[in-house]
Amino acid sequence: MHAPSPVRKRAGRALLTASLATLMMAGLAAPAGADWWGDRPAYTLTVLFINDGESQLLGVDADIDGDGAISPDEERAFGGVARTTTLMNQLRRDAVTGRPDAGTAFHRGALVVSGGDNYLPGPEFAASIDKGAPYYDALAFKAMRFDATAIGNHEFDFGPEVLADFMSSFRGGTKFVGSNLDVSGEPSLTGYTRNGTLVTSHVSWQAGKPIGIIGLTTPELPALSSPRDVEVQDDLAGIANGLAEGFQRRGVNQVVLLSHLQDIDNELALAPELSGVDVIVGAGGGEILADPEDELIPGDVAERGFPIVAQDRDGRDVPVVTTTGNYKYIGRVVLNFDWRGNLLGYDDAKTQPVRVSGVGDDAVRPDRQVQRTVEEPVEEYIAGLAETVVAQSEVPLDGVRDAVRSRETNLGNLLADAMVWSASGQAEEFGVPVPQVGIQNGGGIRNDSTIPAGAITELNTYDVAPFANFVSVLPAVPRDTLRQLLERGVSGAPGAAGQFIQVAGLRFEYDVTAVAQEIDANTGEILTPGERVRSVVLDDGTVLVADGEVVEGDPIAVASNDFSARGGDGYPLGGLDFTPVGKTYQQALNEYLQDGLSGVISAEQYPVGGEGRITAIG
Repeated sequence: MHAPSPVRKRAGRALLTASLATLMMAGLAAPAGADWWGDRPAYTLTVLFINDGESQLLGVDADIDGDGAISPDEERAFGGVARTTTLMNQLRRDAVTGRPDAGTAFHRGALVVSGGDNYLPGPEFAASIDKGAPYYDALAFKAMRFDATAIGNHEFDFGPEVLADFMSSFRGGTKFVGSNLDVSGEPSLTGYTRNGTLVTSHVSWQAGKPIGIIGLTTPELPALSSPRDVEVQDDLAGIANGLAEGFQRRGVNQVVLLSHLQDIDNELALAPELSGVDVIVGAGGGEILADPEDELIPGDVAERGFPIVAQDRDGRDVPVVTTTGNYKYIGRVVLNFDWRGNLLGYDDAKTQPVRVSGVGDDAVRPDRQVQRTVEEPVEEYIAGLAETVVAQSEVPLDGVRDAVRSRETNLGNLLADAMVWSASGQAEEFGVPVPQVGIQNGGGIRNDSTIPAGAITELNTYDVAPFANFVSVLPAVPRDTLRQLLERGVSGAPGAAGQFIQVAGLRFEYDVTAVAQEIDANTGEILTPGERVRSVVLDDGTVLVADGEVVEGDPIAVASNDFSARGGDGYPLGGLDFTPVGKTYQQALNEYLQDGLSGVISAEQYPVGGEGRITAIG
């Protein structure tokens, strides 16, 4: 479906002016008591939002001088939850107090929402896991006083129980809106549906007006995270339209959709199917939307304007917005409505991403309470990880995002080897065979950098392997399944894709010009078997695939993380038995470095560029 082209902000004012002119020409008058004054709309709603905070609690660096070197003054110069709290409270206050500008209603409300991915496994969230609930992320979130949040994929990275622990801080406060989620199969979450914390929709009253809120989570959730028995419905338009119609019947005329669909283009594709939604807050894609006059963090470059305007099923203009996440910006959309509750447009001067700055004229003073109760203890925890050296590397280790998602790297090899080593050491205790092969999905390698040669710290291991994914053994993977597993791994080549597979215990060749595997994104069913993998040979010399044909023989024992073993990233393993062996993949990496390699990563064993485990031909 063709996505609508971005529309400049002046289109919003044009829409407002045209709508007002139409009303005046038609002779429509506001009822007694309505906030209608000259050219003013009847009601103004400011929607303030963040999305994809992803536990970036301490702020982000910025190359302010553009010299490529981050100075101490530029470290964590933007973002951070303490600054975000101050700025959020300031923007909320400014939205509803003081004399309104021309074109803004006297009757004003402010809604504060999140698009989801409110935490992310990693060193900062490890501080919360070590501490226990209430988590540091929850304390920061609570201080910002969110009215509602969508539920992202990363909320399930530790399984439903950790999401339940996160929600335990918000009874009677923030609503978690999962309009297309059925959590009845997960006991840890069902209690929160009963007490009203986890809801399928929500009405938030702002300045006496009811605001309907819908929250959608990507249907790809089972392949992206570990929701276990949480069911995800994929009729997104049907669900949203049904809820919007229900709101209208109840007199709720303003409707906000929180949509965590992983890419703003997915929101733009959904918009033409919707009816009754006034604004879409997208999440999960990390896009930077801004106009030329908007102040961005140094180094950030806008991809499209803010907002993007799409047309819904009824031909109405609907603003679609998102931010790049990590608490770098607070998104702001100022919507104007007539006395019937119809959207007139948005205030182009105030609808923008607002950067969370610690420098310059727009510097924000951190909230002291959040700084003391969240940032300082998390910073202390991370400092301890950074001081704990677990190995010395003779070579730089390549974990750059596009590299580990498109080709063999020495860091990918290291992590796959750690899987086999850890599983082998636990095999007897857990009654599983010693694995012959190890696999690691490229999307699970998260440091997005090259770690320089030298000291490797415990903090590095969290940066590389942040998720709560447990090392697992699949004792009997049929050879044709293993072949299609590798096919899935290279199906996105030559582009970068999270399913790209890093391997241990075998070598394989693939032809990037041959037919790529295609799957059903919702079920993981293989629709088109791949034909790219031409040869597969175990390290002991056993041939599994020759000239593109599977060689019959015994199944293979494979070590993986439980996310992949469950069929995550579309891996064709979801129907096979597997056994977790009591170690996260971060623990496996940490222990492999210290004990398996005796603290030394050698250039001979892990050369830059890898050692030829994966070869692209054609």
